[in-house]
Amino acid sequence: MVRRAFQHDGLALSFLDAGGEGRPLIALHAHWMEGRTFVPLAKALAPAWRVIALDQRGHGHSDHATSYTRDDYLGDLEALLVHLRLRQTVMLGHSLGAVNVYQFAARNPDRVEAMVIEDIGAEIHDDASFVLNWAGTFKTRADLMERVGARMARYLKDSFRQTAEGWRLAFEPADMVSSQNSLNGDHWEDWLASTCRALLVHGLDSPVTKQAHLDQMAARRPNTSLMSLSGGHVVHADNPEAFATAVRAFLKDFKS
Repeated sequence: MVRRAFQHDGLALSFLDAGGEGRPLIALHAHWMEGRTFVPLAKALAPAWRVIALDQRGHGHSDHATSYTRDDYLGDLEALLVHLRLRQTVMLGHSLGAVNVYQFAARNPDRVEAMVIEDIGAEIHDDASFVLNWAGTFKTRADLMERVGARMARYLKDSFRQTAEGWRLAFEPADMVSSQNSLNGDHWEDWLASTCRALLVHGLDSPVTKQAHLDQMAARRPNTSLMSLSGGHVVHADNPEAFATAVRAFLKDFKS
C-alpha cells in the first residue's frame, strides 16, 4: 500500500492506498490504531477492491489535533472523499471508525452506498482514562510494551515509534481520552437515519459489545445483517480469514 497525504483543518492527514483498478473501499480504524491495521484485509479483497485506509487525526502518521469532536472526524472524512474525488463509496469502520462511518452516512445518506460496522454499538459509555498510563517516552521498546501490556500491545504494535529520546506511542494518550469522551453517548438516531445496506460484525468474545445490543441494532435498522465471529473487539485481527470472508461476501453485489 502506498502512503499518501492531504491537508484539512490545518492538519496533514495520512492514508494508505492499495491502488489498482478495484472499487474504492474507505477503511477507518479504532482508537490507538492506524490505517496499517487493514493491510491484511486489503490483500484479501484485492483486486476487486481498492482499500484506502485513513490514519485519523491524532493517530498513525497524521498530525495531532487540538480537538477530537464528532464534527472533527466527520469533516476529515468528507475532506478525504473530496481529495479522492469520490461522490459515493462503500465504507468500513472499526469501533471509533465505525461510529464515524454510520454518523457520516446519517448526515450524508447519498454518499455511502454500503457500510461494514465492526464491533461497536449505538450506545457508548466507555472510560479510556487507563491509557494515560502509557504517556511519555521509554528507554526501550520492551519497556513500552511492558507498560502497555502484552494483550494490548498486540493491537498497538503499529503505533510504536522509535525517537532520538527513546520509544513512545504515535498518539498522545490524553488526546485519546478526549476523543473517547466525545464519542460516548446515545447514537441511536444516527444509526437509524440511513438505509443503505449494512453489515454488523460482532466479536463473540468482545468486552466492548453485547450480542443482545447488536441484535437490536440489526432488527431496528432496515437492510442490516449481523454476523458474529469468534474473536474479541478487534475481529479483523483476531480472526482475519473469517472477517475477510464475511466482508467479501457482503461486498459481492457492489463490484460493478
